[in-house]
Amino acid sequence: MAMRRWDPFTVLARLDDEFDDLVRRTWSTGSGAGITGRGMGYVPAIDMATVGSDVVIRLELPGLDIEKDVEIEVHDGRLTISGERRDTSEHKDASGKVLVRELRYGSFRRDFALPEGVSADDVTATYDKGMLEVRVASVTRPVEAPKKIAVKAGPASDTKTVTGSAEGRG
Repeated sequence: MAMRRWDPFTVLARLDDEFDDLVRRTWSTGSGAGITGRGMGYVPAIDMATVGSDVVIRLELPGLDIEKDVEIEVHDGRLTISGERRDTSEHKDASGKVLVRELRYGSFRRDFALPEGVSADDVTATYDKGMLEVRVASVTRPVEAPKKIAVKAGPASDTKTVTGSAEGRG
């Protein structure tokens, strides 16, 4: 019997893959639109970070016609980035069957809540080498250092003592 050493990172990686598979199957539309043969839709990966007082969201969108396939909207305090990644490939064997399909295609939609007062005028977007960068200007406020508040003592004659008892209450 061969002994295998237990590696917790392998177990965590497999668990992560299984969770990702479950989430993609659960949130797929089920209508066939945007679903690959395995039932998984396209969900672009994002990075979100603060740069000064701005928030920058980067989406991985390789191979898209950014002007035709992607929409960015601001409405009711939400930033919505939506679009579709289309399968335009002709990679098939002689009988016309797909041999392996790991690339994801279909419709996608990512929503982000915006702070109060942020409008469409505060949002800009650029696309370069498959990366969409959406910048929301002046979203974060600088963190203020804690301030100590001085407590002033009042005159002792203003202090009143209240006395009472709980008796007589029903």
